[in-house]
Amino acid sequence: MRFAIVAALALASGAYAAPDLSTAAPIAGSWTYAVASDGSEASFANESGAVQLSLHCTRATRRISISKPAQAAAPSMNLWTSAAARDLPAAFNPATGRLTLDLGAYDSILDSMANSRGRIGVTVGSQPSLVVPAWPEIARVIEDCRA
Repeated sequence: MRFAIVAALALASGAYAAPDLSTAAPIAGSWTYAVASDGSEASFANESGAVQLSLHCTRATRRISISKPAQAAAPSMNLWTSAAARDLPAAFNPATGRLTLDLGAYDSILDSMANSRGRIGVTVGSQPSLVVPAWPEIARVIEDCRA
């Protein structure tokens, strides 16, 4: 009963707490790494080959963008790792249908992603979370932006 009251108050106030993803199973698929003209990129594609999450390093600015497909704009994305979770401002590009956040290459959440145990989660509002496996391609893009 108490949980229901707290949840109702949180929803009524507009606050939304991201779910605990510590036991969520990552979706099936695989990560790929590629060198880009301005840096590098790691992309996670599901079994159908559709890219579900990507990290792009722009080496000249030492910035990493993280993007995922989206149907509409949202003010933020929540990144979850085994060591940290953080709500970050995001922007929607209707031309690409992707929601993107932008981070400096030394942001601590990137270290948490590179060292996450087994999974990384991305949540947008009350939509179902995207949970992907934590593979070395993530760390490689981060390191590319720091070198």
